[in-house]
Amino acid sequence: MWIHEVAPERLAELFHHYHRALMPEASIKRGEERGSWGDVPPREKSRLVAAARLALLELESTSGGRGRPKEFFAQPGEAEWGC
Repeated sequence: MWIHEVAPERLAELFHHYHRALMPEASIKRGEERGSWGDVPPREKSRLVAAARLALLELESTSGGRGRPKEFFAQPGEAEWGC
């Protein structure tokens, strides 16, 4: 499933990036901008990564297995033949 291919650390970093990109200009002028991912304090990074991990787990649990590849072919000897 695609969720297993996403690292929580990378997802947290992307959330941080887009959060900064979407901040109102007034917030940036007041000094509320957090800077790059490397500038985020370790404790806050850990919190963001934990939140990303929980979000991925929730997405996986609510997908109901829809992301699994479908098997279109029968195993050898299991195919039903006839009209």
